[in-house]
Amino acid sequence: MFPDQRPSPAVLRPSTPRLVPAIPVLITALLAGLSWRVLQPEPRPSAVVPPLNPALSLAEDPAALSVEGQRPDPVDFTPEELRELQRRFGVHGPQTRLAQLFTEGLDQLQPLRSRTLSRLEAMRPLILQQARRQSVNPMLLTAILFDEMQHGKPGENLPFLAHSGLFRTLGPAQLGVGELQHQGLLSDSPSDAELAAARERLLDPASTVELLAAKMARLKRALDLPADRMLQSSVSPRDAKGLATLAYLHNGKLDYPARILSYMHDAELHALIYSRRQPIRPPLV
Repeated sequence: MFPDQRPSPAVLRPSTPRLVPAIPVLITALLAGLSWRVLQPEPRPSAVVPPLNPALSLAEDPAALSVEGQRPDPVDFTPEELRELQRRFGVHGPQTRLAQLFTEGLDQLQPLRSRTLSRLEAMRPLILQQARRQSVNPMLLTAILFDEMQHGKPGENLPFLAHSGLFRTLGPAQLGVGELQHQGLLSDSPSDAELAAARERLLDPASTVELLAAKMARLKRALDLPADRMLQSSVSPRDAKGLATLAYLHNGKLDYPARILSYMHDAELHALIYSRRQPIRPPLV
């Protein structure tokens, strides 16, 4: 059993709903989100999710998890699980419904999505490299990075704002200096110069992917998840529940795991990570 660990401030105090600078974009996003919700069918009742044990060990026999032939919904947490996660990691309930609609509205803005995908494509080699190194599912890293960049806070990449202390989390993965402390990369009482260097590290794409993968590996160990292999939602309900729990602990909001698991199955994100690119060769004459 690993000792209780407290996550970075990104988990303890998730940021408030992010704002976009332009009012027209805000209105468009809200209307798009409302329209999207209206057109959605009523959700079907999900199967009962097998509870995590008090130690949050997810390595039990997957064969024991079948519920009348249905696959349990990994994002359904029991009250006991929520209390244990709150006690150990300080997680919270879901965002307000308005905040969720705002997030869904932003996801309907195709220009924003295209820009986020372009940024992710540049990070693809780093994602695959760190996923292999830490035995972390690359789609989990991709989904978290996509979500955080898609809904990023305006102006956080400006040096004077990043170093002002206004933002508790920074960079493509929205990590805080507390995560550097968890990983032993920053002292508990850093100097101003050390804090400035830490913030620069969080803003750097290569560093933030490395830190995010290491954070997922750290949380896997804390949850007694298999550290020597990659979790895959298609392998077993336990793996799927483990991925949902890791996503929950990254952000700290209860509606976050469902969004991350949805992104993990996004066809465009899958193609971005797993497709092979070959140069087009001109035909020989």
